[in-house]
Amino acid sequence: MRRMLFVVICLLLAVAPAVVSQESGMDLAGVEAIFQEDDIVVEYGDEGQARLVAAIEALKNILGVPENLNEGEEDAVMACVIGQEHKDLVNKLSQCYYTLANAFMVGDPDEEITYVKGKHWGLKSLRMNPEFVALEKEEGFVEAVQAETDIAALYWTYGSWARKDEFDKLGAIFRNDPPKLLVLAEQALSIDGTYLCYGPYRSLGAFWGGLPRLPFGTFRKNLALARDYLCKAVDESVICSSCSDCPLDQVCNEYFENRTFFVEFYLMEEQLWEDAARILQSVLDEPIGDKYPLYNSLSHENARELLKQVSEHL
Repeated sequence: MRRMLFVVICLLLAVAPAVVSQESGMDLAGVEAIFQEDDIVVEYGDEGQARLVAAIEALKNILGVPENLNEGEEDAVMACVIGQEHKDLVNKLSQCYYTLANAFMVGDPDEEITYVKGKHWGLKSLRMNPEFVALEKEEGFVEAVQAETDIAALYWTYGSWARKDEFDKLGAIFRNDPPKLLVLAEQALSIDGTYLCYGPYRSLGAFWGGLPRLPFGTFRKNLALARDYLCKAVDESVICSSCSDCPLDQVCNEYFENRTFFVEFYLMEEQLWEDAARILQSVLDEPIGDKYPLYNSLSHENARELLKQVSEHL
């Protein structure tokens, strides 16, 4: 009898990762299906948003996150007990929250808190590494990040944290957030600059191009640095003539956000309106394709909005 019970328990444990979320009806296979080459590939519309929300609920169910957990409180998320073997799923939860807010919640009253949740789950993943925790306690957050190798945890913590700080840029500077954001992005770049179609270069370009124009201090708008990072992710040999090691990687053109970031965080800031219009039109002239359906669709929309602003200066 005991042997039979042991076998039953082992079988249950073996299928545990495929548990179906009662709230969403999605299992782990369904969650994995929305990810492709580090990107989320749901449709840009109501159906895609519903799949993303279902994936978030499924991930929380699989991870055993209590229904009443306040994900907006960092300490509450850090106290949630999750097995080390599920670190990748925690990264996916952070990415899902970022993507939900970024692609589907612009202007929504809950946009900011959704980024906060993404930030907290990213920090949770980082702190699931005992070496990170020990180093953070002994030397500080920046030093712990500089020794971290989980690029997904680094990248998505940065993404949600940076977007959250856009709601109060000066407040973020006074909270001393920029050094923490910068080290997250720089460490991601040092691990794999090609992650998510040269995502770390986009992050650092947007970081330096998106800071306020302060009269003094290290963390203020620096368009030369923004250009240098963003030039790594676009094919613009004339504008990027000083870039001696820019990659000629076809994926840079395939992922449209590279070009929209180049326009938004460098060309428009430098008032290079003709180049901005040309590049935005090049995005709109290309089909969205099947490889990056969500973010290329979103980039089409962003390109249209940016082109309206640019056209006022032509």
